[in-house]
Amino acid sequence: MSSIVVDAKSLSLGYGRDEPVITDTNLMINSHDFVFVTGKSGSGKSTLLKSFYGEIAPSKGDLQICGVNVKTINNSKLNLLRRYLGIVFQDYKLVEDWTIEQNIMLPLVIGGFSKTVCEAQATKLLRHVKLTHKIGKHPIELSGGEQQRVAIARALAHNPVLILADEPTGNLDDYSSDVIWGLLKNAREQLGTTVVVVTHNIPATIGIDYKQFFIDKGVVYEVP
Repeated sequence: MSSIVVDAKSLSLGYGRDEPVITDTNLMINSHDFVFVTGKSGSGKSTLLKSFYGEIAPSKGDLQICGVNVKTINNSKLNLLRRYLGIVFQDYKLVEDWTIEQNIMLPLVIGGFSKTVCEAQATKLLRHVKLTHKIGKHPIELSGGEQQRVAIARALAHNPVLILADEPTGNLDDYSSDVIWGLLKNAREQLGTTVVVVTHNIPATIGIDYKQFFIDKGVVYEVP
């Protein structure tokens, strides 16, 4: 796979016949980058992120994610794309009726891995996010910060090339937020995963080199 993980050229994004949310954007994200996407509420941050996981197709221009052309995406290509991705949402999107181990295994089950592999990876990742004492619990039995740690473990389960995180600490207290930032940094530093985070505020204590893209009036600017 190319060292270019995200490659957008003259990209415009929108919804139906409405005015474009993102217009004529060029951006590039390389392997191992840690990227923040910032901007005011309603500026198009989440729209841009949705295009990265194939939820929205470009209305104009081109977008390549992990070598997959999102503009011409179909179901088989979408399945291929999402094998490369781990996605973390502000509201966790865990399956409430499943244990946390089952939630973590989901990408592996979809990928057709054996039960043995799924269980071993879930155990490893629960140890990584320091939740082994919660084995057998359901999401509702966990705090918000713990649920987000499960969501990150799920995102890491299939060793993705790219993690996309949409306001991953938006609902969390300072302590839980610090834990989540630490896990995302470790994904980049220890596993070489590219990380793209949509956020209103970049934490002052992030402590790593990063790229920043700022969205204003539909235009995406790279902050020097």
